[in-house]
Amino acid sequence: MDKIDKKTVLPKIALGARLKKCRNVITLGFKPNFTDYSAEEIELINSADKIYYPTAFYANMFHIMGKETFPCFTTYHFVQDKIRQTALFNMLNIAHPRTKVFYGRKQKDEILKSFSFPFIAKRARGSSMGRGVYLINNMQELYEYLSISLSAEPAYIQEYCPHDRDIRAVVIGNEIAVAYWRIAGSEEFRSNISCGGDISFQKIPQKALNLALHTAKVCGWNDVGLDIVEHNGEFLVIEANMKYGRKGFVKAGIDYNLMFETLIATGRI
Repeated sequence: MDKIDKKTVLPKIALGARLKKCRNVITLGFKPNFTDYSAEEIELINSADKIYYPTAFYANMFHIMGKETFPCFTTYHFVQDKIRQTALFNMLNIAHPRTKVFYGRKQKDEILKSFSFPFIAKRARGSSMGRGVYLINNMQELYEYLSISLSAEPAYIQEYCPHDRDIRAVVIGNEIAVAYWRIAGSEEFRSNISCGGDISFQKIPQKALNLALHTAKVCGWNDVGLDIVEHNGEFLVIEANMKYGRKGFVKAGIDYNLMFETLIATGRI
């Protein structure tokens, strides 16, 4: 095909499937072998000013090439990695529950020197939707957590901040796209919607929204769901979710695809 004239209004190109229903985006799909893309598709990728949802596989590569992506490559760098997120929160002085990571069997024996029951134990990497999150009340539960944790996986231990709800604030670009309370079900310490939590939009504190915007900005994340809890009068960021669900958008009456079409068309992302 002929080379695309840079003065031409170029189509918006995505690799990942997130925007496949957006009418102003051409989604090419993810192909781990770049040579599997057709010559026309490669030309579209090379000519595009920005690649939307480049996937974790290609995000760093496009960054090295100097090509802009959405989300930015730093967002992908912290996907489902609570250890890196916690380190970054501490380095940037972002309010976050006291958390420590323990490596190896001997280090795991040190947990009770740093934490008293009850505390939270999590899978450090790869978990979402409340899976791999445990409330540890006693030695038996601690042994059970350590036994199901892979021997090569560190123990991720966090102080327990008792609450019956937390806030999910989704930041897209530099805006709050949606924010809501996640209210825990009865006899459930997790407030995740996938764990039976309910959604409420009543009186979301502005301080929590400001914390979400600040966190996303200083961490370099431009497409992220931030979980925030109030504890002892202070709002704390629990973790960041780059693979957030859409139930909050649905309940808020937000057309997710139309929202993205508008954000892209107006140049906000």
